[in-house]
Amino acid sequence: MSEQPILIWGAGAIGGILGAYLARAGHAVHMVDIVEDHVHAMRETGLVIEGPVEEFTQILPASTPTELQGRFDRIILAVKAHHTKSALDMLVPHLAPGGFVMSAQNGLNEIAIAERIGIENTIGCFVNYGADWLEPGRILYGNRAAVAVGELDGQITDRVRDCHALLQFVEPDAVLTDNIWGYLWGKLGYGALLFATALTPLSMSDAMARTDDRPVYQALGNEVMRLAAAQNIKPLGFNGFDPDAFRTADAAGMAASLDAMIEHNRHTAKTHSGIWRDLAVRKRRTEVDAQVGLLVDLGRKHGIETPTLARMVELIHDIEEGRREQSPDLVNLMVPLCI
Repeated sequence: MSEQPILIWGAGAIGGILGAYLARAGHAVHMVDIVEDHVHAMRETGLVIEGPVEEFTQILPASTPTELQGRFDRIILAVKAHHTKSALDMLVPHLAPGGFVMSAQNGLNEIAIAERIGIENTIGCFVNYGADWLEPGRILYGNRAAVAVGELDGQITDRVRDCHALLQFVEPDAVLTDNIWGYLWGKLGYGALLFATALTPLSMSDAMARTDDRPVYQALGNEVMRLAAAQNIKPLGFNGFDPDAFRTADAAGMAASLDAMIEHNRHTAKTHSGIWRDLAVRKRRTEVDAQVGLLVDLGRKHGIETPTLARMVELIHDIEEGRREQSPDLVNLMVPLCI
């Protein structure tokens, strides 16, 4: 094992799980987070991982960005997508020459990271396990799910093999892939559906199971998959999401995929998405612009209409800014766009 710690920038739901599992396995890690109480808890009483997957407490070396010193050759970035650029501003001075940043985030943040530090210093990572930051020092690990890692150019290198080995401490079935963009675009499709569920107070499964709203979920998946095709990306499926069914708008295939996603999400202690949690619990802005807004902009570039995605962005903004409250009726507002 390398003596130099793995720096994990962002110790929330995703980063906290990674850090706790890697440290418990004997790897040196150092956590960075902007929430001072969370930093103090991790290094003084330990990070508590709780939930049905496993429960344990792990003491973790941790700093706020202003406290951090030194340079690191392995950095895992695990902040919200819309905080990527500001995190890079603070992170880059701590990246050792020849080191890399692995993005364990939602969206296509690898693009922004590679633009900043070079594609040769960037690794892509796809994470779909369910977790929630509950309070300083506490994270819910709700369910295991798909994890994948790969080089942005598809090569299988020694360093990406090492990253894969690390991820297997968290998810033994983690995938080493030559198509990380396929996983990331697959999650954009899956994530678009989860944004729709966050418009409601319902669980992910209960929201997707509403028969009258099915056209909305089908249209969202179709719009994202058509954009992927325009980008010459072949999205990959996972945990019930079937990219080909949504791309071709195959009614039976989309129905089967939604049923599979509903079933997958019925077996988790994380009943609501992180997007819902941002809106309903933490009362803060979501990743909607960095994920879905990016897709709407991409649609304009390709001349592909994305009316359902665009309307969903507007509705999420309405909730963020206090103009609307979460309600199943908000999803229903998009149905006319799907007929």
